[in-house]
Amino acid sequence: MSAVLFERVWKLCQTPVPPELGPGPRPDIAEQSTLRQRLVALAGEIRMPPRQRDLLLGTVLLWHDHLAAAHALAQQIPDADGSYLHGLMHRREPDYGNAKYWFRRAGRHAVLTPLVAAAHLWLCERGETGLAARLLAGGRWDCLTFVDFCEECASQPVRDPRHQLARELQRLEFEVWTRHLCGAI
Repeated sequence: MSAVLFERVWKLCQTPVPPELGPGPRPDIAEQSTLRQRLVALAGEIRMPPRQRDLLLGTVLLWHDHLAAAHALAQQIPDADGSYLHGLMHRREPDYGNAKYWFRRAGRHAVLTPLVAAAHLWLCERGETGLAARLLAGGRWDCLTFVDFCEECASQPVRDPRHQLARELQRLEFEVWTRHLCGAI
């Protein structure tokens, strides 16, 4: 069921382009009310626990540039998952210092192990071994270094290859994060 759940939730995140490094909004995002309705219906259908529903809803809302709504949900979840979601939201805001605070609060989060494997493969396939060494120092995904990288790239033109690389890496992070929340990794 976890792989099926992931597919259904990830389908809600399908947009023509991945999220910006900043707050957006992008064209072609779904309305907050539509996303809430669809995720609440899915949660009811499979009897999803409220905490998991709220984490997934916060993630989907953040993907669609509804930062304030995602923030409100993250604030209500006082554990490592809530802190990680909180960090994702503040990085997009952008409030880089606050993002780092929340990633520190998340600690050695369970998503980091599958994330380092996925990011290493993804970066090496693109010949980005230097960036892999920077972001994955010591064989760990470094959330704080990724915040710094996103901040550096956000100041570049959207068409700049580094900017696009950061957006695609952020998309990969969201995918692995969503798999984690669905129990699909």
